Amino acid sequence: MTFSVPVTVRGYELDTQGHLNQAVYLQYAEHARWELLRAAGLPQDKLLADGVGPVALETTLKFRRELRGGDEVRVTCRFEFTRSRTFRIRQEILTVDGAVAAEVTALAGILDLATRKLVPDPAERLRSLADQADLLG
Repeated sequence: MTFSVPVTVRGYELDTQGHLNQAVYLQYAEHARWELLRAAGLPQDKLLADGVGPVALETTLKFRRELRGGDEVRVTCRFEFTRSRTFRIRQEILTVDGAVAAEVTALAGILDLATRKLVPDPAERLRSLADQADLLG
């Protein structure tokens, strides 16, 4: 299952060419990640109370189509866990007609805030805390 959130491109997010500023694509991706965690029952305060937090280790952004003010998009988010301290986050920013405006791939981990090290099994840690673990993939 791929989670998604709707976003409307706002005028103040545009660059001098009149299309969505490159950094804002990353903000949309981050928004979708936090919304997925929240929907799974893992808001930021719950993660902090457990002494953990997600960390981005690497992000790749591929631009496919320009977005302009007023465009409505859907930002997808899917976690892909392996048997590792890290996991992949795959995302697309899709126009209303389903065209891919951007692809975002991130390598992430779950940081133990006390030891400042990645937890050994991020999937298990998140699922054990989640109210709706099925949303985590």
